Amino acid sequence: MQASAPKVVGPTDGKQGELGSIGVRFMIDGAESGGGFSLVEHPMPPRRLAAPLHRHTREDEYSFVLEGRMGALLGDDVVFAEPGDLVFKPRDQWHTFWNAGDEPARILEIISPAGFEKFFEALVEVDHEPTPEERSELAARFGLELDLESLGEIMDAHGVSFGP
Repeated sequence: MQASAPKVVGPTDGKQGELGSIGVRFMIDGAESGGGFSLVEHPMPPRRLAAPLHRHTREDEYSFVLEGRMGALLGDDVVFAEPGDLVFKPRDQWHTFWNAGDEPARILEIISPAGFEKFFEALVEVDHEPTPEERSELAARFGLELDLESLGEIMDAHGVSFGP
């Protein structure tokens, strides 16, 4: 697959949507990068959990903090990242992340190889809050495993909420 022509993505460019708990702005997709990576921005309200505990079987993720404070559970380790920090979330590692501050946060999410951005696109297109079954079926299509049972414990431990 060949990458497309050079491109400048401005601060308000790209399709935007809601993933339930956090937002998403699509900046570079797999077709544009030749399949090597995709890039999305996640605006995150204060004290909001991005997703249940999960793991990717097909791709690595890199979260670069632009604004705010991001917390992440990576395997058994809890880490915190500030603006300018990069958090590596390797494939096959159980993880989740959240806005650990009282102000909005923004992170750039680099996904390599590309393809998982299509999961976010599919969630944006759903016209209702997905049921746990719908969310699990969609996740399975993209090689994503979810631990929905983890939500309560993670929210309690880190003082965050999940959902719209």
